[in-house]
Amino acid sequence: MKLITKNLSKRFNREWIFKDLTFEFSSPNTYAIVGPNGSGKSTLMQVLWGQMLPSQGNVVYEKDGKEIPLDEIFKHVSIATPYMDLIDEFTLTEMINFHFKFKQARNNKSTEELIEIFQLTRSKDKAIANFSSGMRQRLKLGLALYSQADLLFLDEPTTNFDNKSIDWYTYHRNQLPPETLVFIASNQEHEYPKDALKVDILAFKKGY
Repeated sequence: MKLITKNLSKRFNREWIFKDLTFEFSSPNTYAIVGPNGSGKSTLMQVLWGQMLPSQGNVVYEKDGKEIPLDEIFKHVSIATPYMDLIDEFTLTEMINFHFKFKQARNNKSTEELIEIFQLTRSKDKAIANFSSGMRQRLKLGLALYSQADLLFLDEPTTNFDNKSIDWYTYHRNQLPPETLVFIASNQEHEYPKDALKVDILAFKKGY
């Protein structure tokens, strides 16, 4: 899997968030998007996964040497962010069932197996509205990590996590298929593998 950017740039009003990012990202690598808080890491991620249009430049997605049309890239992408919404009215079981109507579960895991993997068995019938912030984040990550996807985007993945949950995340991140192209926006070194390739957003800001 490849994601290729050509002169990719984004600005809000007169401020360039990043400018002229020309890069070829390819699996089986993990890329850590790094930079100070407020520098635009999340914005870059949203442009890369196609949610936000760039101000100039473009993104090309390729699989097995063939370009994926932009209107089909959502089929290949899985995302987890602290600001992503869940459906509060759903129970955990209903949320998982709903999610996997649109995505295939990795290794064809059943809902029951996924609930156990997420270590949320006692909450299978609890409404998402009653989940703690840490439980919500674990569910978001679990859904992303166990969706069959070629591109995985994780933005500050261990937000609201204690040490035990960080260990859970690290273990399951390390179980990802090697062909997955992974992007992790973070300033915390424990959130990405030691061999991750770092992309410093400050290197692509106007004036740097």
